Formats: sequence, C-alpha cells, structure tokens
Amino acid sequence: MANIRQSPGKTFVVEHLDPELEEWSSLEYFTIASESHDAGARFLLSSVPASLKLPANLQQAKGLNIETRGIEEIYASSKDKVCLLDPAASKDLSPEDGDTFDIFLFGGILGDDPPRDRTSELRKKGYQGRRLGPVQMTTDTAVRVTRIVVQDRVPVDKIPYIDHPELRINKNESTEMPFRYVKGSDGQPIMPQGMVDLIKKDSEKGLGDLL
Repeated sequence: MANIRQSPGKTFVVEHLDPELEEWSSLEYFTIASESHDAGARFLLSSVPASLKLPANLQQAKGLNIETRGIEEIYASSKDKVCLLDPAASKDLSPEDGDTFDIFLFGGILGDDPPRDRTSELRKKGYQGRRLGPVQMTTDTAVRVTRIVVQDRVPVDKIPYIDHPELRINKNESTEMPFRYVKGSDGQPIMPQGMVDLIKKDSEKGLGDLL
C-alpha cells in the first residue's frame, strides 16, 4: 500500500482589521479555534488591540492564540512561509501549497457584502497570494476550506459547497446569505453554532425598523 503523505498541522492567522469585535465575528473566531484545535492546527488572532475586551466565549476557546502584534512583526523572519488567502490572487490554493507554506493568512473581515477588499492592506506587504475560488466566503469558511486543502489534501474544487443558501426567518420571511459555505454531512451549510439565531435576530430587528 502506498504511503499517504500527511501535512503537519498548519498555522492559520486572522489579522483583525477592525477596532471592535462584532458578535458574529466572535462566533466565527470561536469556530475557527475549535476546529483548528481538533485538527492539530494552530489559530492565531493577530493585531488585536490591547484595549479590546474579548467576549466570554473567546476567553474560554481552546486553540485560540491572541497577539497584539501584527503579522509582519510576528513572522518577520519567515515571510516566504506565509500564504495570503486573497480573492484577487491569480492562482487557486492547491494541496501542494501545504508543502510550500506553513502559515496561512486571512484578512478580517472576509465576509463583507459587498466585498470591501480588506485584504488589500495585507496584499501591499508582499505576501504570496492564493485564491479559494470565485465566490465570497465568510472568514470561518475560508479557514475551513484552506485547512481541508492543505492538511487533508483535497483540491479546492472537489470540496462540496452550498452557495447563497436561503435561511427561513419565520413563516413569512427568508433571507439569502451572499456567501459560499462548505456542505456538512447533513447536507446543510456549515455555520458557527449560534450564527443562524443571530442572523434571525438581526433580520427581525431590521424588519421591526420598517414597521
């Protein structure tokens, strides 16, 4: 039997580019930390302002590493090992990139709609870039897909996805999510625990503003 090559656990870094931390971001970060921990990977949240008070769920998250320093300072001596996940990159991420790079960098917030190209701030720093396909992803989805590609060695176009799923708010209202998600074993889009309830709450709040 041929030996199946296994990539060692990688480091996934989200450069936090906002002065605050929204509730939906904390749900995404908690999910990234938990999944990274379970997969033998490391999750680093960088550029976190010292004044930012983390919510309770993140204070208790396994696998979460917090850094006030930015990516350039943390990995000053290993820049060639850092891969920037960039929607504007010319080349898609491949399993072979797991042999080249040890650190995979994401610019928060990826889940803007419409996209505001927050990654441009990191692109200017000269990191090698890779793309995750043509459809916008949430930050936790982007990390999940990257981990599947570089650690599990599954090509990015072979991962099952659900694009723009519709969430039922109530019997009369629904909302379409403008992102791509990984399809779970239950056939549903994989989202952070509590995210659907938060979306419903925000949608109902928005509807109330119209009444």
